[in-house]
Amino acid sequence: MESVSIVLFLLLAVVLSGSISRMLPISVPTPLVQILLGAGIGLSTSYRVDLDPELFLLLFLPPLLFLDGWRIPKDELLKDLPTVVELALGLVLITVIGMGWFIHWMIPAMPLAVAFALAAVVSPTDPIAVSAIAARVPIPRRMMHILEGESLLNDASGLVCLHFAIAAALTGSFSAPAAAANFVWVAGVGLAVGVVVTLAATRAKAWVSRRFGEESGSQILVSLLIPFGSYLLAEHIHASGILAAVSAGVTMTFAEISRQALATTRMRRNSVWDTLQFALNGIIFVLLGEQLPAILAGARATVLLTGHHGTGWLGLYVLAIVAGLAALRFGWVWVSLRLTLLRRRAGGAETLHSPDWRLVAAMSIAGVRGAITLAGVLTIPLALADGSPFPARDLAIFLAAGVIIVSLLLASIALPILLNGLTMPAEPSRQAEEDGARVAAAEAAIRAIERAQHDLAEREGKADFYAAAGTRVMDLYRDRIEARSGSAKASAEARLQDRLERDFRLAGIQAERAAIIDLVRDRAIGSAIAQKLVRELDLLETRYRV
Repeated sequence: MESVSIVLFLLLAVVLSGSISRMLPISVPTPLVQILLGAGIGLSTSYRVDLDPELFLLLFLPPLLFLDGWRIPKDELLKDLPTVVELALGLVLITVIGMGWFIHWMIPAMPLAVAFALAAVVSPTDPIAVSAIAARVPIPRRMMHILEGESLLNDASGLVCLHFAIAAALTGSFSAPAAAANFVWVAGVGLAVGVVVTLAATRAKAWVSRRFGEESGSQILVSLLIPFGSYLLAEHIHASGILAAVSAGVTMTFAEISRQALATTRMRRNSVWDTLQFALNGIIFVLLGEQLPAILAGARATVLLTGHHGTGWLGLYVLAIVAGLAALRFGWVWVSLRLTLLRRRAGGAETLHSPDWRLVAAMSIAGVRGAITLAGVLTIPLALADGSPFPARDLAIFLAAGVIIVSLLLASIALPILLNGLTMPAEPSRQAEEDGARVAAAEAAIRAIERAQHDLAEREGKADFYAAAGTRVMDLYRDRIEARSGSAKASAEARLQDRLERDFRLAGIQAERAAIIDLVRDRAIGSAIAQKLVRELDLLETRYRV
């Protein structure tokens, strides 16, 4: 019962955090509200969460990484892939090495392997926390795509580095050639496992659906099990379960294109995954807050490990680590943007444009640490192989938690200022591509309606009746083709007309829903009829608000 009560308290805190962050007069990121609510739970209740590192890693990371890989725009990722790779791999490696030595130099009592482990867990960024911070000041779309792609890859690379650092701490030795060979196995096999598991699962469920029909609940459950299956299988063969979850999510995009589920299944599945993502990310931050009282209570004992006595030294260490991370990221982002993102061709020759300092600063501040950092640091083992306590584990957890909180506070203050009026380098318009797709889809629809019209007329013998009904529908598609195939001016006018039509339809839908609710209150119609009509209106509204 105590475990159930803890889970309910955590979920309640997650639910309240969203409402509280919206009610506050100033923009406060939701993760900070969740941390405060978690601290309130830790201080005001007798419940305590004893986190099992392996269980924590299994429950939270696979679904979150899988969903990131599934939903990230693949074309946008490929377009800026050099920048993403430089940030996700190069920056992580530099951060682990540079910050590892820096932390060990600053805190000699922390063994070098543990310092590298701490540097590894603070290297991944969290775009979900950035999105929460920038909710009232939208991040430029291209910047957000780069941050999402970076997070997708650096989650895996940072946690793989953590694995090697912990192994070095446990064994007391480190071999670079052996680590490189092990990395090839861990990464390559982990990626392959994710691909194989996803393809096998999607093909199996597609085969069952074709022969026996599709049941939405089981389809959704399969999508939930794929990341856990990929993770567990990869870990069983000593590969990277994290990379397996990422590759499973990326593969899911392409697997779904060739084996489409029913529209109802997709809508329900999206809702389930949105809820799961919100709950898991929220619970991680609430858990961080719930752990803070115990972490702070042990701060006096923790600071003694550093050779000092005042707890203020811990705050200085956190600020020093945040400053070091920001400096490394600023320098790396400046070089990366200068060499890749801002490169332009002029007269057949490549020229480099110096990036705007605000752009570099915004990209640097946006490197907020969040759920992955907390999940990673909590996976540090409690004891060494001989049973003795893992050295400086509490200190590493305290410093990681401090980095998360300080980076969130820093970004919540500085990022909206830097993003105000900031523009990314110009992108080519995708409107022509969208118009072409709409025209091709409309032409295919007209052909299908004509075939259905002809077949029905042959079977039923009411050619005029079916011709009139089919013509009304085909006229809508012909209007779309005419509007999207004309001149640029005509296309712009058509898009304006579409927006006006959408606004009028939304106004009508809202009025319909209000009228139905009034009828239910007056008991003029039954609740079953009302639910059916309201669901139809909800689906229409969702369509026009996309």
